[in-house]
Amino acid sequence: MAAPNRILSLNLGLQTVGLAEFRNTPSGGLVLQAYRLTELVADPAADSSRPSQMKIAIEEMMGHLKAKSGKVNYAISAQSVFTRFVKLPPVDAEQVDQIIKFEAQQNVPFPIDEVVWDYQLVAGAEGGDNKLEVVLVAIKSDLLDDLNGAVEQAGLSTNIVDVAPMALYNAFRYNYSDLTGCTLLIDIGARTTNLIFADGKKVFSRSIPIGGTTITAGIAKDFNEPVGASEERKKKVGFVSLGGAYAEPSDPEVSRVSKIIRNTMTRLHAEISRSISFYRSQQQGNQPVRVFLCGGSSSLPYMREFFHEKLQLPIEFFNALRNVTVAKGVNGEEAGKSAHVLGELVGLALRSVSDCPMELSLRPESVIKAESLSKRRPAILMTGICILLIMAGFIFYYWRAADIEQNVTQTVKKRSAPLTVIAGKMDGVKKDLVSLASNSGPFQEAVSDREYWAKVLTDINQRLPHDNIWVSSFQPGFFSGTFPDVKFTPATDAMTTPPKNQKFGIQVQGYFLDPSAGANLEAQKVVYDFKNNLEASPYVTPEVQNVNTTVGEYLNKDYLLNLYLKTPFTLK
Repeated sequence: MAAPNRILSLNLGLQTVGLAEFRNTPSGGLVLQAYRLTELVADPAADSSRPSQMKIAIEEMMGHLKAKSGKVNYAISAQSVFTRFVKLPPVDAEQVDQIIKFEAQQNVPFPIDEVVWDYQLVAGAEGGDNKLEVVLVAIKSDLLDDLNGAVEQAGLSTNIVDVAPMALYNAFRYNYSDLTGCTLLIDIGARTTNLIFADGKKVFSRSIPIGGTTITAGIAKDFNEPVGASEERKKKVGFVSLGGAYAEPSDPEVSRVSKIIRNTMTRLHAEISRSISFYRSQQQGNQPVRVFLCGGSSSLPYMREFFHEKLQLPIEFFNALRNVTVAKGVNGEEAGKSAHVLGELVGLALRSVSDCPMELSLRPESVIKAESLSKRRPAILMTGICILLIMAGFIFYYWRAADIEQNVTQTVKKRSAPLTVIAGKMDGVKKDLVSLASNSGPFQEAVSDREYWAKVLTDINQRLPHDNIWVSSFQPGFFSGTFPDVKFTPATDAMTTPPKNQKFGIQVQGYFLDPSAGANLEAQKVVYDFKNNLEASPYVTPEVQNVNTTVGEYLNKDYLLNLYLKTPFTLK
């Protein structure tokens, strides 16, 4: 990916906030276009309001530099970030992430799900034990969100979030790539002093909780005055007392301030000496051969002479602009005086133009999600456009279908207008037919009743045996009771419907001829043949009520059959 032509870098120190604008050159170099440094309230009691102070400071610097909003690389002070250098046993590449995550859980003093953390493998010392060295950095998520909120509320969007000592290390490698041996950078900040050992390809850093505010607090205590007044006194008359044979200042208050500063720096020197010993013994590092001073508090007069006296090493002020071109619009003399405090800003800008030795990233989760959404935005936009086009297609389709339907409807209406008149006439005829059908109902029933009796009589006649049996009586009426105690009541004009619990039917009586002239069952066979034939009738259910077999020559009589109608019937 091509480097952006305009690069914004921001250093969020605890007391000094710096903003710089760079542009890259075709060869991969940097050009400082503009920069601005702003002091925050030095009192630690104001820490709760620091994000809001940073927001105001960033807005003021952007206004002064006339910088437009855009992406920014910013660094967080070492005091706000937990940093730990850890040695790992030699493992396969695919196991590195898993082991480092385990080490992070063991070393980071907060629940791992409450921090944003990152790591980077660093080179070990030459001739070492072949163990992997990794630097772990972590910051509380809520603190990072507060700082990032101040940056974004000021109109900037987060690109890279780095740690100040690592950004300073990148700037050193860029500007002093020609140096050999172990170099110690002493970055004296407001609350802490960061020691950075640049030893060949090896790097190690350590933070000491002594800085400019330690001096200010000592002055405030000694003079019994507010922190703000002590900070002004330090800046106005403060310097590191040379001690020994050097004459003291004529002003006793200035002398007191210089001694307080020297005492604080003596404590710092003791911590630096212990850190050098630790680096050499525990990290298998080399003895530093030179020292670079940087950071805002290193500007105090005679600071260089003090460390030269104590460390007995070449002492120089770090020049972050050694290989950086300064644009014509920037005051070169002022930039040279501020070069020792611009290291983090240069190191941050380098992250956008080239590969750097240290490339840690502590971007908040909100920034990662926003970036992921931004990358998916074209696809989402295209999806939305496709959906709109599909909807437009459906709308056009239905609009066209509705238009065609309307045209067809109008055509059908024109053609159906004559048919509507005919349909009205047909509806009238249908009503007349319904009326005639209701009026003709009784007549149809009467005709049907006449046909019914004719069908019943015809059916009975067809089932009567041809020989030796005759019907003498055919009487409709009502039957009650059960066999054999069945009572028959002949129907009259007054009784046209069966009384309750009675059945309507026909009583058939007649004669039959007994050829054998004997009183036996054969004499009754013809009667039962008749009865059996009637059982297949669709109109009646037969029942033999009585068969008189009294012998009287050849003619017997008095067979009596009860025929129950299967279909209810009303006499009329």
